[in-house]
Amino acid sequence: MNAPQSAAAGLPIGVGGAADPRFDAPLRTFARIFAGRSGNGGALAVHQHGVPVVNIWAGAADAHGTPWTADTGAMIYSASKGVAATVLARLADRGLLDYAAPVAEYWPEFAANGKADITVEQLLSHRAGLSALPATTVEEVLDHRLMEERLAAAAPDHLRGKPIYHALTIGWLMAGLARAITGRDMTELFRTEVAEPLGTDGIHLGRPPAGARTRPADLVGSMKTLADRTIPGPASALALRLPNIVRAPIASIYVPGLESIFRGEHPRILETALPAGNAVCTATGLATMYGALASGGTAAGKPYLTAHTVRALERVRTYQLDRALVVPFWHLGYHSLPALRAPRGYGHMGAFGSTGWADPRSGVSIGFVHNRMSLGWSAIDMTLIVPLIHQILHAASLSAPGADQRTAGAA
Repeated sequence: MNAPQSAAAGLPIGVGGAADPRFDAPLRTFARIFAGRSGNGGALAVHQHGVPVVNIWAGAADAHGTPWTADTGAMIYSASKGVAATVLARLADRGLLDYAAPVAEYWPEFAANGKADITVEQLLSHRAGLSALPATTVEEVLDHRLMEERLAAAAPDHLRGKPIYHALTIGWLMAGLARAITGRDMTELFRTEVAEPLGTDGIHLGRPPAGARTRPADLVGSMKTLADRTIPGPASALALRLPNIVRAPIASIYVPGLESIFRGEHPRILETALPAGNAVCTATGLATMYGALASGGTAAGKPYLTAHTVRALERVRTYQLDRALVVPFWHLGYHSLPALRAPRGYGHMGAFGSTGWADPRSGVSIGFVHNRMSLGWSAIDMTLIVPLIHQILHAASLSAPGADQRTAGAA
C-alpha cells in the first residue's frame, strides 16, 4: 500500500506502515498488543474491495529484536488450512473437482476400508471420521507422502458423518486429493494456485525458499521454551489414555515427542509440507488471498475464481457443533463462528490467533499474523481476533475507503 505524501497523523509509536483513519479502533487494539515488544511482533492487513486500507506491523521478528517489516512472515498454524482449501477451490473452479463427488473418484486409494462414498464436501467439513492421527512416530509425521498414504488406507472411526476437527489430518487429506488430481505437491500448489496468480510473495507452505522476499519470523515465547524440552514419556502417554471425550481432540494433534519438531533456531516443522499447520504468510499475503473471496472472485481487477465457486465457499455445510472445538460451523475447508455476535464472513484461525478472514457483505478481507507462542498471552491472542474483526467490519461500514491515510515508519 502506497502511503500518501501528506499523512493526516502519525501512527502510534512503535507501529509501522499505513492505515486509513477510519480504522482507529483496530489500530489502537493492535498497537496495545504489539507496539514496543522487543521479543515478538505481528502484522495486520485489511483490504476493502481489493484496496489495501490497513497495512501495519510492530514489534520484533525474533528474540534478538530484529524489527518486524512488511515482508516478515509468521507460521500461521491452522490458518494454513484456509490456503489449502483455496487451492482446492481453484481446482473446482476449472472443473477438475466436484465437491459433491466421492473423494475416491479422484483418489482411488481413498476407497479403502469403507470410505468409497465419503464426498469431498464431507471431507472438507471435517465429517470423514479421520480426525485421529494414525499410529505413528514424529519422524513419520514429517513425511507428508507417507501420511497421505496412511490416511487413504485408514478406516473411519465412530464419528464418521459428525463434524470433529481434523486438526492435522485434514491437511494431508487435502494434499492427497490435490496430488491425485494434479500430480503436484501442495507446496508447489500454494505457489502456482495462490501466490503467483494473486501476485503476492507472502504465502508459502513451510519455510520460504531462497530468494523469496518473505522472511520468516522466529517462533518465540514460553511455549517455544517448553518445546525445547522433552515431555516425560509417562506424561505424554497419559494424554492418549484419557476418556474419549478428551482424548479425541488430543489424538488429532499429538503423538509422543511431537514437541521436538518446534525445537532449535531452525525448527523441523518448517522443513516439511504440513498443509494443516505450517504455512508461513505475511498479513498482506493473507488479506490478498481472502480479498479475492470477499470480492466475488476478483483480484486486482482480474478473475481469480468464478462467482459460482465463491458462492459455494460461502455456504455453511454443517450446522452441527464441532465435537472437538465446539465453536465453528464448517464451510468447504473454512469456518464461520456460531457464537452470539460472531463476526460476519468466514476464513480460518490458527493457534495463538493468526487468522485470514473474508466478509463478502462488506468486501473486507483481513490478514493477521504474529510469532508469539506464549502461555501467558495465549488466551489474549486467541480471543483478540474476534473483537478485532468486529472493529474492522464496523470501521469498514462507516464510509467508502478514504484517500487520506496515516503513516509512520517502524519505531
